[in-house]
Amino acid sequence: MRLRVAKSYQKGYSSFYVSGGAPASPDTAAAPVNLNYPQYVFNTADIETHTNDAETAVNALDLINIVPNPYYAYSTYEKTALSNIVKITNLPEKCDISIYTLNGTLIRKYKKDDTKTSLDWDLKNAARIPIASGMYIIYIKVPDVGEKTLKWFGVLRPIDLESY
Repeated sequence: MRLRVAKSYQKGYSSFYVSGGAPASPDTAAAPVNLNYPQYVFNTADIETHTNDAETAVNALDLINIVPNPYYAYSTYEKTALSNIVKITNLPEKCDISIYTLNGTLIRKYKKDDTKTSLDWDLKNAARIPIASGMYIIYIKVPDVGEKTLKWFGVLRPIDLESY
């Protein structure tokens, strides 16, 4: 787990804290709790899974995204110099994904039916030919729930086969 704080903690008299975060003087006689480092409290009591709830399913459509966006010739998902990969994330178990150019030409279509919550797109069309740089529309249809439309921009790098 990663906890981000607005002001980083530095040990010293200027940031001398006792348990609970209240500032104290250096000559406080009380025994230090947590070595006088700040303590954080949180709970997970209100986090729960909702199933068979139509409103939650519709709200979950807002979480669907494509990353990285924009794509500038590289993503951390790529394992080799010749691969181009972006991920469509936060997908439900069953959905249909269609990728279009701005003029409405269908580039690629996926039918997802598994428990994985993301889909890797290799930036190729249905004939496995790399797409051109530009703007694309990703249309996701979730049966019995709704639909989501994403806009994606990508700049692809030219393939340099001479370096291999």
